[in-house]
This record gives sequence, C-alpha cells and structure tokens, in this order.
Amino acid sequence: MTAFATKLAESLQPISDQFKSLNVPEPITHWGHPFFMAIVIFAMGSFVAISGWRSRTTTDTEVAIKNKADHRKVAPLMTVFLAAGYTGGLLSLVMQGKPLLESPHFITGSVVLTLLAINGIISLTGFGGNQPLLRNAHAYLGSAIVVLLVAHALLGLKLGLSI
Repeated sequence: MTAFATKLAESLQPISDQFKSLNVPEPITHWGHPFFMAIVIFAMGSFVAISGWRSRTTTDTEVAIKNKADHRKVAPLMTVFLAAGYTGGLLSLVMQGKPLLESPHFITGSVVLTLLAINGIISLTGFGGNQPLLRNAHAYLGSAIVVLLVAHALLGLKLGLSI
C-alpha cells in the first residue's frame, strides 16, 4: 500500500472499529456496499440518463419539461449517493482489512466522481449561457458516465468475489 493509502486506512480505522463493534454480519460488511450501489447505479443512473435524453429528444414540450425537471431533481441526489457510497466502499475495505486505492474498481469510481463533478459544473454554469456545444458535451459525457458505471459495477463484482 502507498503511504497515502496507509494514512487513509489509519484515519478510517476508528470509524471501522465503531462499525465492527455493532457485530454486523460479515456478508453485510462484504456485500452491503455493492448491493446499495447497484441500486443507485442501475435504478437512479438509468432514470437520470433516460430522463435527460427524453428531455432533449421529445417533440412534446410538456414531456420535455417534465423529464428535464426529473433529471434536475434526481441527478444531484444520485451524485451525492455515489459519493457517499465511494466513502462506504473505502470503509468496507478497511473493515475487511483489505488494501485501499489499488483496484481498478477504485480507479473507475474515482474517475466517475470526477466526471460527475465536471458534468455538474457544466450544468451549474447554465451550459455557458445555453451553448449547444456545452449542452451536447453534458449529454454525451453523462452517457459515458453511465457506461463507465456499468464497467465499475462489473469490476466491483470481480473485486467482491476475489476478497
């Protein structure tokens, strides 16, 4: 483990010890993070992607407005849940005595959060004054994030089965 990973594991250890004192069954410690993150990725992620694309592609103004509103409501929540799940995944590894910051699952999770932050900033700027280029970048980057989340989930399953 790198020095940073060791320091991070040490800083998370007191929280890990608190959770261990609850005598949480091992299967929950091991599979809780993947279970809840799968819900976020597949339920919320698909909803966010579909509502975002529907708002762009429909010719029905009412449907577009509803989907845009739905997208604006759920996308930030999904991002918050993914960030919390990221922390929970690290904590789960500490609880199981496994190394941090080394797996492809960790790398894809870090990339996903970075891309979500970039996509959120694009949106929060009002797409640079409603520029079509930034609206398109937001849509296609969001779609790429969903694809990366599926790869991330598969890498997480592989990691979970290996430890």
